[in-house]
Amino acid sequence: MPLPSIKQRIRESFERAATTYDAAAVVQRQVCDRLLEAFDLSNCSADIPTRILDAGCGTGYGARLLRARWPAVHITGVDFAPAMLSLAQRDTDACFAADIEELPFAEASFDLWWSSLTIQWCAIDTAFAEAARVLRPCGRLALSTLGPETFNELRLAFSGVDQHRHTLPFNEPDYVERALVNAGFGRIVLRREKHTVHYPDLKTLLRAVKGIGAHNVGEGARSGMMGRHAWQQVEAAYEQHRQAAGLPASYDVILGYAIK
Repeated sequence: MPLPSIKQRIRESFERAATTYDAAAVVQRQVCDRLLEAFDLSNCSADIPTRILDAGCGTGYGARLLRARWPAVHITGVDFAPAMLSLAQRDTDACFAADIEELPFAEASFDLWWSSLTIQWCAIDTAFAEAARVLRPCGRLALSTLGPETFNELRLAFSGVDQHRHTLPFNEPDYVERALVNAGFGRIVLRREKHTVHYPDLKTLLRAVKGIGAHNVGEGARSGMMGRHAWQQVEAAYEQHRQAAGLPASYDVILGYAIK
């Protein structure tokens, strides 16, 4: 059965970004680091996991962190972009090209379901139901995702130029919590943080976003090129957000922890 058109575009976007991802993924590494740091402070860190599923493993940065934290752990990486998996296989014990909404594993296969900056691309109710299915009883979940204030500067800069949607519709923390509860998780802990990266100009900022495969691939996006006058309007609008370090790109980060 073919992938839906939006999901197909997401996969193709990350396929193209595989070779540029690590160089551009500054915030993604920061968030992954924070996910592990806060895991040790959550109510989910009592036992040492032996089998971890890295759901949406990308190029394997999270797997490297997890291996450094627990050297003997068995790490299975899943991503639906094969070009990403070809890089992640260096840091995982097994890799599968699959959608985290439909995992190719038996029930109760893992101690920890780990996912950093992936579920914003998914139907989270389905992804969490699959997480619960493949986790053993009392298995743990650790995730990071993006909240609605992500790329707020970009959204504001474009708002006066056209009616197209230039960012994804990210979920509120309350929605994430409800989805976890509905999937059967308890002892839920959510943390919200702001991460900001600065760039010298708007073209560099947008190239960096494209370099991680995160440019707009959903419905409502502009389908054609932007004219010169419109581009100049966006640049001028974004300049109003300039800080001493440069033009900011803000990420509204949600860290979540739960037990099945």
